[in-house]
Amino acid sequence: MSLALAARIARRELRGGLRGFRVFLACLALGVAAIAAVGMVRAAIEGGLSAQGTTLLGGDAQMEFTYRFATEDERAYMAGISTQVSEIVDFRSMAVVGDQHVLTQIKAVDAAYPLVGAVQLDPEMPLAQALDAADGLPGAVMDRVLVDRLGLAIGDSFKLGVQEFRLSAVLLREPDTATNGMTLGPRTIVQTSALAQSGLIGPGSIYDSEYRLLLPQGTDLAALQSATETAFQDAGMRWSDSRRAAPGVERFVDRIGAFLILVGLAGLAVGGVGVSAAVRAYLEGKTATIATLKTLGAESGMIFQIYLLQIGALAGLGVGIGLILGAGLPLLAAPLIEASLPFPVAFGLYPKPLAEAAFYGLVTAFLFTLWPLARSENVKAAALYRGAGRMGWPRARHWLALAVLAAALIGGAVWFSGAWKLALGVAGGVLAALLVLTIAAWAVRRLARRLARGIWARGHTALRLALAAIGGPGEAAASVILSLGLGLSVLAAVGQIDSNLRAAISRDLPTRAPSYFFVDIQSDQIDGFQARLAGDPAVSQVQTAPMLRGMVTQINGRPAREVAGEHWVVRGDRGLTFAAKPPENTKVVAGTWWPEDYTGPPQVSFAAKEAEEIGLKLGDNITVNVLGRDITASITSLREVDFSSAGMGFVMTLNPAAVASAPHTYIATVYATEAAEAPILRDLAGAYPNITAIRVRDAIGQVSEALTAIATATAWAAAATLLTGFVVLIGAAAAGERGRVYEAAVLKTLGATRGTILFSFALRSALLGAAAGLVAIAAGGLAGWAVMTFVMEVKYSFEPWSALAIVLGGVLATLLAGLAFAWRPLAARPAQVLRAAD
Repeated sequence: MSLALAARIARRELRGGLRGFRVFLACLALGVAAIAAVGMVRAAIEGGLSAQGTTLLGGDAQMEFTYRFATEDERAYMAGISTQVSEIVDFRSMAVVGDQHVLTQIKAVDAAYPLVGAVQLDPEMPLAQALDAADGLPGAVMDRVLVDRLGLAIGDSFKLGVQEFRLSAVLLREPDTATNGMTLGPRTIVQTSALAQSGLIGPGSIYDSEYRLLLPQGTDLAALQSATETAFQDAGMRWSDSRRAAPGVERFVDRIGAFLILVGLAGLAVGGVGVSAAVRAYLEGKTATIATLKTLGAESGMIFQIYLLQIGALAGLGVGIGLILGAGLPLLAAPLIEASLPFPVAFGLYPKPLAEAAFYGLVTAFLFTLWPLARSENVKAAALYRGAGRMGWPRARHWLALAVLAAALIGGAVWFSGAWKLALGVAGGVLAALLVLTIAAWAVRRLARRLARGIWARGHTALRLALAAIGGPGEAAASVILSLGLGLSVLAAVGQIDSNLRAAISRDLPTRAPSYFFVDIQSDQIDGFQARLAGDPAVSQVQTAPMLRGMVTQINGRPAREVAGEHWVVRGDRGLTFAAKPPENTKVVAGTWWPEDYTGPPQVSFAAKEAEEIGLKLGDNITVNVLGRDITASITSLREVDFSSAGMGFVMTLNPAAVASAPHTYIATVYATEAAEAPILRDLAGAYPNITAIRVRDAIGQVSEALTAIATATAWAAAATLLTGFVVLIGAAAAGERGRVYEAAVLKTLGATRGTILFSFALRSALLGAAAGLVAIAAGGLAGWAVMTFVMEVKYSFEPWSALAIVLGGVLATLLAGLAFAWRPLAARPAQVLRAAD
């Protein structure tokens, strides 16, 4: 009966409209909309990848081999299970025009390519026609950026290795481009048969052969994958199919999507501060109603139920508005998003991300609502009528409810994101930031109260009034510092991380990174290669090593992925080397190296950090498939490998006897001055056309672009958080407008001018904004240091310019919000205000 009565009273009160709850609704709607929009875009990408899996892969399934073509038996197997097969060879080389040598990613295809989809060319023509020989030269097509870089026109010739080709068309689009992963050079497509005399494909050359398969209708892909991997478990074959055509894209989208949703949760926490402030202000406006209900016999529990039901209904409305915005905005922006992504996107209404956003919104609303509701439950009616009702601490059952809601919110973030470490880190960071900001708000109020009474404030009326207002009994300071401070903290962290990444790239590249990686150096070329560099004074260091590629298939007799999961070492083929003795600067941290003349069972030295991540120890056995041959080696030493230096580093180094019969090439890193890079490339590429040079500055530039894109997306999410904080500021300013009207009336009566009063209001806002900005700098700097030190493993340095922008932004935001609600108090007539107060 009491619940029904509470519902009736709550419904009648809500007939009065939403006055006092606009900030409540705006905060919830913005937070939910941000999370829902990110989730909808992620679901659309995943839906597009799933629906277009066959097109993205270029077939129903693919069998891939490293450093070799399929054998006759393997080709016969493919023909037996498929209706059509297409062979693709993928590798890097140098496109040469005169003295220009530019890195390109080559795709050599047969007449059946593409099995699915179409290649778009300019001028428009079939790919087979573009690749046909003309004027005695085989045809080729290139990405426009490569055509422009080499200064080519349609009909011009260029070289790949020692083979000359004719440019027939510009490549506009490949149907299977999403499966390419990150490439270090623009694309060139030629016929495989045209490379026979190029010198680029041979024993030890670095290339992948991919066999795309069209399968009979109704083929069970899971069963076929199991049978194929069993049949070729010792052949170094990698299987993929249309169920997950672009796993790299899926992983990236999933991780960045989860991260942005967690950043959105920080925005929802900012909104939660606004929710709490709105509920507190609403309850203060209902003082007379609550006192009357208590006088008429309503118990505290009844009062609690009435306003909890009201807020629950409004929370549902706010979440609903957020879901409509979060679902509608991506649909409106669908054409722009589709045009900017290199893979298909299937936009639509996906229930899962909307349900996730609704869960976050409702739990956050009740979590931040319960605190002011619970504190007001035990105030007596007489105290309310006298205006002296001080809110006490919540009861034990409310503390329990708060703990359950907080656990549900954090648990939901862990469950939905799938990245428990990241989710717990973000949750811990937000909680820590809220705690620090709460302490900072208390400290600011104490400091302002003390400074207002100080001798130096005498004679500065506006300053003294501003300090007294900040240090007064109201909770405006806490609301401003909590809401704006948390939003600015997220933005400050993004700014520190972005600036440190850029600084690390520009700072470390000249001193730590080599100028070039050279690959595909044949055994009979390595001496001449080294001789060219040995006498060059511009070359400071040259490192060479033999290299093979192999795939880790088993760990201690078990499938590698069963042991190591999705660790990058076991996800594909890896470069490995061999050495009779430890190379220079090698630091063995555990175990011992084999003797130089060792010819016993295979041994391997493994990278220490990666071994720890996988769970490997000395004595464990690793099975590596090299060119179809399984090599099982025992881990006899662990060594430090610094991959962050962009120098030469191998996860695995074998004893020479273990791979004595395997064909291999050499790789080299060359450290030289920037001015010498072009002559070195010209001489070496001219003498050895088969060698591929990878300019490290260009490769790092691509990584920098990717990081910039991620930082931009994160900055937009942080901007949404800041917008929510600004809404909370507006709500706090609106809630305090009545108090400022009375304050202005008193000050006018005492002789203060409008200018003095306005200046004190502005100064109050600016000081609170500066305080929020300073706290945000500390919190954002700490977060940036943690990410750079423990995640990026890069030296951190504080970046002052973005920090200054944060403080100025905080001051400007609070000034705008404060001044927007300063005009009515200034215009009010003191006599009317004071008579109404009586």
